[in-house]
Amino acid sequence: MKKDTHPKDYRLVAFKDMSNDDVFLTKSTANTSETIEHEGVEYPLVKMEISRTSHPYYTGKSKLVDTAGRIDKFKTKYSKFKK
Repeated sequence: MKKDTHPKDYRLVAFKDMSNDDVFLTKSTANTSETIEHEGVEYPLVKMEISRTSHPYYTGKSKLVDTAGRIDKFKTKYSKFKK
């Protein structure tokens, strides 16, 4: 196995799910300029749109998010093909 192929700067990083404000810690090499205080300790912060606590596959709850009217845009585009 080659030497020095894996990064050596692993550290605890806080990942925050922005949709439900869940925060979890894991080791990572992700670069970030933001920090967050979690349980009295300050950690580098990585913001995420979706995680295991908000993804429908893991939660079992279906959630429809219509970003920028995509569903309406699709319906109007293909409404002419309706029978």
